[in-house]
Amino acid sequence: MRKPHPPMPTPIECPEEIKAVLASLAIPTDLIAARSLVLHPEAQDLVVAATGEDGREYLLTPAAAAKWREMSAAALADGVVIRIGSAFRSVDRQAEIIRDKLAEGLSLEAVLCISAPPGYSEHHSGRAIDVTTDEGAPRARVREDQGVSLAVRERGPVRFRSLLSGGESARLRL
Repeated sequence: MRKPHPPMPTPIECPEEIKAVLASLAIPTDLIAARSLVLHPEAQDLVVAATGEDGREYLLTPAAAAKWREMSAAALADGVVIRIGSAFRSVDRQAEIIRDKLAEGLSLEAVLCISAPPGYSEHHSGRAIDVTTDEGAPRARVREDQGVSLAVRERGPVRFRSLLSGGESARLRL
């Protein structure tokens, strides 16, 4: 007896402008459905959460910016300097990142293992950040599904977890 084929992914619904960006990158929408990716609309209400030493402004939603400041102050009080490595990014910027990686010779499959497709990056929400330390530690990508959550990894276990109101603990991906 033959095993049944896995069910085909359900077509996704997404705005036409996102479909156009995906098509320009040859990212099929059935891949989005197969991975059960969630569309993240671009945040509209953003504030400067931090400014890098190079003058770059890192934008987050007001709630996420407040929690970032709280977390970075707590880390500093502990003698740890943490910085934002990446914060809000637009759909266009996400597409540019993918194009750059493809131009470097990475396959689309490899790129999509490390970068979300445009429209599906949590960075669009203004509630996700990548965190670095002065010690050159690897970036920690942090997010939470409900509200905002921040964490940082410093030579071992997570030292800061879910400093925010309402929701589950932050997920840490290195």
